[in-house]
Amino acid sequence: MSDITSAITLPRLNEPAPDFTAESTHGPITLSGMRGKWVVLFSHPADFTPVCTTELTEFARRNDEFQGINTQLMGLSIDSIYSHIAWVRSMEENFGVKIPYPMIADLNTHVAQLYGMIHPGASSTATVRCVFVIDDKGIVRAMIYYPLTTGRNVEEVLRLVKALQTADANKVATPVNWNPGEAVIVPAPTTVDGAEKRSSDSSLDVKDWYFSKKTL
Repeated sequence: MSDITSAITLPRLNEPAPDFTAESTHGPITLSGMRGKWVVLFSHPADFTPVCTTELTEFARRNDEFQGINTQLMGLSIDSIYSHIAWVRSMEENFGVKIPYPMIADLNTHVAQLYGMIHPGASSTATVRCVFVIDDKGIVRAMIYYPLTTGRNVEEVLRLVKALQTADANKVATPVNWNPGEAVIVPAPTTVDGAEKRSSDSSLDVKDWYFSKKTL
């Protein structure tokens, strides 16, 4: 039984992202060479497929927003570099969208196996729709997997990166449906004395000692 079908390795949250060097539409690319930037690494099942086309063109339309928060987009599938180039040209010709980020050609499935992108139950020959958010220190901060039939929400990926960056910068957490500019959650105190002080802290919106919000 092949490595692909016998086992799927998955990166773990808050651990170093598996490093790799691969060919891309922008030339050879090494993940560790991106250190200092956040990275959104996303895989798609195959070139010249309709759902993937909608995703890649939408990521391209939002690329400047990702760049504005120090984030590099990187696409990947197990197609060849020539297929990637042809598809990139096709999307520009047919949809008027230029793909500004690198597309990794993973013909030998090396990166796909490092990141658990091939799920035999979904397809033995294609990467599923994965999104990995890797921070500027090379640590995996979020992972999202989608079925082959369902396109991703690029707005949510962008929101996720902003939420992670906000949490890091301010030592807070973000509540459900949070968007930049909205109140964030302050970590709960860990002592009885801290809980008593929190209940009377007028600088916070305190619902109870364990649940407090503030506006940044």
